[in-house]
Amino acid sequence: MYNPKSLKAEEFINDEEIRETLAYAEANKDNVELIDKILEKARPIKTKDGWHCEGLTHREASVLLACEMSDKIERMYEVAEEIKLAFYGNRIVIFAPLYLSNYCVNGCLYCPYHIKNTHIARKKLTQEEIYNEVVALQDMGHKRLAIEAGEDPVNNPIEYILESIKTIYSVHHKNGDIRRVNVNIAATTVENYRKLRDAGIGTYILFQETYNKKGYEELHPTGPKHDYAYHTEAMDRAMEGGIDDVGLGVLFGLEGYKYEFAGLIMHAEHLEAVHGVGPHTISVPRVKRADDIDPDAFDNSISDEIFTKIAACIRLAVPYTGMIISTRENEQVRARMLQVGISQISGGSRTSVGGYTEEERPHDTEQFDVSDQRTLDEVVKWLMESGHIPSFCTACYRAGRTGDRFMSLCKTGQIQNCCHPNALMTLKEYLIDYAGEDTKRIGEAMIEAELNNIPKENVRKKCLEYIKSMEEDGSRDFRF
Repeated sequence: MYNPKSLKAEEFINDEEIRETLAYAEANKDNVELIDKILEKARPIKTKDGWHCEGLTHREASVLLACEMSDKIERMYEVAEEIKLAFYGNRIVIFAPLYLSNYCVNGCLYCPYHIKNTHIARKKLTQEEIYNEVVALQDMGHKRLAIEAGEDPVNNPIEYILESIKTIYSVHHKNGDIRRVNVNIAATTVENYRKLRDAGIGTYILFQETYNKKGYEELHPTGPKHDYAYHTEAMDRAMEGGIDDVGLGVLFGLEGYKYEFAGLIMHAEHLEAVHGVGPHTISVPRVKRADDIDPDAFDNSISDEIFTKIAACIRLAVPYTGMIISTRENEQVRARMLQVGISQISGGSRTSVGGYTEEERPHDTEQFDVSDQRTLDEVVKWLMESGHIPSFCTACYRAGRTGDRFMSLCKTGQIQNCCHPNALMTLKEYLIDYAGEDTKRIGEAMIEAELNNIPKENVRKKCLEYIKSMEEDGSRDFRF
């Protein structure tokens, strides 16, 4: 029986409810009156306290996803952009993945790290190698990392992950610092989540891969990841362990996208119902080519058009959630997705273990092909040329504005007085320390113009004062 407040995976992600939702969506995909009503409900509303957005239920959002009327789809995109600008402005947060180890005991059919792949080079970074990777990332200008590791209790125990986090935070190279480490590792225990919280992580990220239980078990034939319930209930254990911010995601292309979409929104609804706060982020990866993996082997691949519609519908359904797209996607796809709600992207990424210290991009330990191979500086310049502020900000994590505290700021619009100036100040740091001349020129003009968009005059003056201090005496890491 479907129950969003249940802690049992098969009750809050209920197969019967998803199938009824898909049937309802199919029956109403041409219902113009209903679709207009749903789109109107999704729109952000300006109030005296800021912006308000109601969001959509999984059934309402599924109706929009099923709709094939071109004018209504365009309206979805318009509303998605309205929501993104209302709550996140024109800021785009930048991060990089850091692969620690590709040792893995699972048999996942879509990942080259699966245990039966005997020809991939297995590698686990030492703490010294991690230190050197972080120096390389700091020399690029990164301030936020997402660490990744395969599931292997012998090679990658929680103690290794915790030691690696400590090493990352210890590296102070020139003006560089990694100010926040997000963690993408396998489902684990409440006790281990407490250890991660105490290590000072930002967001705990775990992709569901697929919400279809039968498909999930077939795609994960061996290893601890085979346990659907343990994996699906991980976010509840993470929150029980004191981690405020969690990140969801499915790997689109493994199963039918409409099923996955409904499950994803239901998972967000479940977190809100049980913990009072939904996911901090939702990622939208697609199956990509990799060593030993042919995406054509999966018959649920989706077009760029459908992929864009999925992102827009996620933004309409969960308006306050950050949305992430990685370098799995090429420049053209990423540009389009920025217009329909994406608020975080990776830049200059390498998905191989130890890839950042290699002069040439290595491929022998890559988890997936990187489609967008531009440097971080090229990505920063591209974002600014398209009207976005590249943000390296991590202030909310370090100021304790996580979980429901972050969401309350976001919902009232007060985040504009924090995130907007913080984005400008971290951009200024990047321009001084790392940017090429063209990037610097464009960035300085953007900062000058965007200072005028800080709502509160006292915040604007203080931001300008901090920026001048960066230039004149080399100070860094100012934040509101």
